[in-house]
Amino acid sequence: MRQKSLAANLMVLFALAGLYGHSQSVTPAATKVSTKKVSSHTTYYIDPFALQLDLILPPPPGRDSGIATSELGELHRIEASRTSAQIAQAQTDDHEEDIFIFKSVLGPNFTAEALPVTAALSSQIRTDESAASGPLKKTYRRPRPYQVDGTLHPVCTVNPEPNSYPSGHSLSGYLLAFTLVQIVPEKRQEIFDRADEYAHNRLICGVHYVSDTEASRKVAYAIFGSLAASPRFQRDLAAAREETRLKLGLPLALPPQ
Repeated sequence: MRQKSLAANLMVLFALAGLYGHSQSVTPAATKVSTKKVSSHTTYYIDPFALQLDLILPPPPGRDSGIATSELGELHRIEASRTSAQIAQAQTDDHEEDIFIFKSVLGPNFTAEALPVTAALSSQIRTDESAASGPLKKTYRRPRPYQVDGTLHPVCTVNPEPNSYPSGHSLSGYLLAFTLVQIVPEKRQEIFDRADEYAHNRLICGVHYVSDTEASRKVAYAIFGSLAASPRFQRDLAAAREETRLKLGLPLALPPQ
């Protein structure tokens, strides 16, 4: 999914947001981040209403449009060719929406149990993602593919609501990828690849159109810019960086980019 474009746009985003220099190490005060989960009814880092994401994101393709017809055809092709291994991975991803979906990139020590500060950061980002994507889903009310085409056979959790656009899972995946790249930049490309796989697995599941996941990637840029501008996020990111790099045996000082 256009990895070069993703990386280039993200680099611009980071520059505009004024993120840390990559040679910076974490100060002891930064480790005082709270690991308490926040309410699902509040945001932690952003004001989703100030972002006005509905002005950034165009409406989804019309139900009877050529694009929508083509996307349904693609989902049928995916359904006909998906393997049992692909289904199993998509179902696993369906039930996990946290930063530890990148365990396959960072190894067995990258777990919530081993990294409580990083887990708290992930949870807080997920809370903000839900607060941002929920109103968009209600605005566009795009039916899920299986609600439009009864011959599709989804293999993951189905939702009776018409809330396909944008994909919440995909948005979480991209936001968490952008965050994790700031923690372990040595694995930048592998992290982006995994985020794309995570988004594509929503198609393997049969619960989203490709334009749903593409919309999530676009919205993720705007949301992450707001995250990066938050002093609270910068503090928590620094603490998570220290914790994760120590656990993975990586130097605290990030490599030059």
